[in-house]
Amino acid sequence: QVQLVESGGGLVYPGGSLRLECDYSGIIFSHYTLGWFRQAPGKQREWVATIELGGAGKYADSVKGRFTIINDNRANALWLQMNRLTPEDTGVYYCHAQVSEFGGPQDYWGRGTQVTIPS
Repeated sequence: QVQLVESGGGLVYPGGSLRLECDYSGIIFSHYTLGWFRQAPGKQREWVATIELGGAGKYADSVKGRFTIINDNRANALWLQMNRLTPEDTGVYYCHAQVSEFGGPQDYWGRGTQVTIPS
């Protein structure tokens, strides 16, 4: 069973940096995509960044140039390095995996980690 566990959230002042980690396990299929989503208070969950195995990261325009997604599939760890944080980056950050399984693509989510940037 696929499990995703996030860590590294916290409170950081504007302009600061934070590094989130997602420890994943149970992915037995060879084709999968990992990523980060976030949900601000009162808003819908939105995509932040994605990375495919052996591929480059893709980013939402709002975080491009500030955030970097890194995957180490040997360590089963995914990171999101976040720099130059602003209050608009506040929210719960979720680790996501989409795995191509026999029945089709399956989505898995972690429980989230809170990131707070005070205004």
